[in-house]
Amino acid sequence: MLSGWGQVGLLLVLALLFPLGGIVTSRLLQALRLRPSRPDPVKDDTYECGVTTEGPTWVQFNIRYYLIALVFLVFDIEVLFLFPWAVAFGTLGIGGFVAATIFILVLGLGLVYDWLRGGLEWT
Repeated sequence: MLSGWGQVGLLLVLALLFPLGGIVTSRLLQALRLRPSRPDPVKDDTYECGVTTEGPTWVQFNIRYYLIALVFLVFDIEVLFLFPWAVAFGTLGIGGFVAATIFILVLGLGLVYDWLRGGLEWT
């Protein structure tokens, strides 16, 4: 059996071989002329859900959408870190409780800071 890092290495190799295998096979079939290659303007056109764009395509987005998405991501990851803590709460003792409390307080202070700076406002 492989050790813990051996399994990670095996998964890394498989993760690299899977997409590279498809690319190499596609190029090989093209070189052997078994795969057709007939480019035309319709195939080379940008695909946008099949709907032609109306108006300018280079539109500036409000950065607040991204900032709110990042705040959501931070608190989503907080839940990801707190779930194993909640499962093992009985075995961690007071040290685990203090560490999780500090973690939640730091994220709470970040949320209050963002809120006071107006980072969560839509207007």
